[in-house]
Amino acid sequence: MTLKVGLTGGIGSGKSMVARIFETLGIPVYYADEAARDLQNNDPLLQAQIRSLFGPDAYVEGKLDRKYISTVVFGDRGKLEQLNALVHPATIRDAAEWLKKQDSPYAIKEAALIFESGSQRDLDFVIGVTAPETLRIRRTMQRDGINEEEVRKRMERQLSDRIKMRLCDYVIHNDEQQLLIPQVLGIHEKLLALAKESTEK
Repeated sequence: MTLKVGLTGGIGSGKSMVARIFETLGIPVYYADEAARDLQNNDPLLQAQIRSLFGPDAYVEGKLDRKYISTVVFGDRGKLEQLNALVHPATIRDAAEWLKKQDSPYAIKEAALIFESGSQRDLDFVIGVTAPETLRIRRTMQRDGINEEEVRKRMERQLSDRIKMRLCDYVIHNDEQQLLIPQVLGIHEKLLALAKESTEK
């Protein structure tokens, strides 16, 4: 049986980089943000629900018009919550189907909102990636070409890093002081041992 492991962290923590290290170790990774984008463009039921919420302008030539959606949700927090209430369950269902098909000792679901969406209930363990706030802000500004105020607004939509890390089973510090690979290898070895134990029971 494949252990189901979550990988989470706040914006700019570097969880995608950590996920890629796990992938080099042969561990399959489900990227929830990418999957959500794909589902919004290709899942007929989700498309219909989004059109119903945002109107016919939500899609252009069959693809979600992200610019239009961003403009609407920017001024309407309720609409953003309604959109999340459609996208999160669809992504959770898709991830559950994907996890069922894996045959490695463990598989990872990488997602920013594991605790916020309640999907930790379907996972065996959760790994958290943390970094100092100033570093997270700088990384996000560089990556997305946005200002500090916009980064802080996005941070406000997520559970605080302190609370999130307390809820995790393992924590990786991506603070540019401690090496990432030895931390990942340590957790990898523990998860392989736990997976072996669970198959021997």
